[in-house]
Amino acid sequence: MTDYIRQYPLAGEDSPFDLKKSGGFTDIHCHCLPGLDDGPSTLAESLELCRMLAAEGMATVVATPHQLGRFEGSNEAATVRQAVADLTASLAEHDIPLEILPGAEVRVDERICELLEADRILTLADDGRYILLELPHEVFIDVEPLLAELSSMGLESIIAHAERIATRIARPSVLAGWLEHSTHLQVTASSLSGDWGPELRRGAFGLLAAGWATLVASDSHDTGLRRPRMRAAFECISAELGQEAAHLVCIENPSRVMRRRDLLPASVCGQKEAD
Repeated sequence: MTDYIRQYPLAGEDSPFDLKKSGGFTDIHCHCLPGLDDGPSTLAESLELCRMLAAEGMATVVATPHQLGRFEGSNEAATVRQAVADLTASLAEHDIPLEILPGAEVRVDERICELLEADRILTLADDGRYILLELPHEVFIDVEPLLAELSSMGLESIIAHAERIATRIARPSVLAGWLEHSTHLQVTASSLSGDWGPELRRGAFGLLAAGWATLVASDSHDTGLRRPRMRAAFECISAELGQEAAHLVCIENPSRVMRRRDLLPASVCGQKEAD
């Protein structure tokens, strides 16, 4: 992977990118629901984060509280749907222009397929096409059998914050094998902007440059250290890989997840879409 250790410019008010014309960002990975996981503890904190998301240029956010793993037995599908409905009502009451959709960040587990069929865990936007999977980043687990099983059910997997596991994979062919099973890689905006140090920045940019990662999301949890950084990520990608690449991974493909459409590969940058 190319070394992307140099500092990238951050977005500013004079950015040449017209976010309004684009329709705004879609965030497919965000911990914005109050009191469910390691995101906001209270409704007030949740509303503060949502104000920041809206100011950042987000139009639509998929709420993705953790499911399974250390949250086993919590945050089941019905709970998350109700929490989204409650937050949506609060956003309207406080005049915060943000659409919230239900989803989850699901810890890899051999029971995922049966739990999906039992309607206990959620797909992104609760629409049955894309599922966001969380892998442990301390150790490497080859999840190809699970990805193949999900693909056989008509589901496409998205690996959350893939830059965290990239350094744990000794053979790139393993990751390439995952991608053959209708699998996509998501990298985190704050990793691209350098908030988590040079190693994760190199990993995130390396995956983008290789064309393996096709989605960027905020994975925001609060308004502090884990705040949304999508504007900064967009400008960082634009500076290194071009604005068309930034638009693809920060705007177009996340929007396609929400609309149940096929994701576009990095190779289409600079080409006119046919569909």
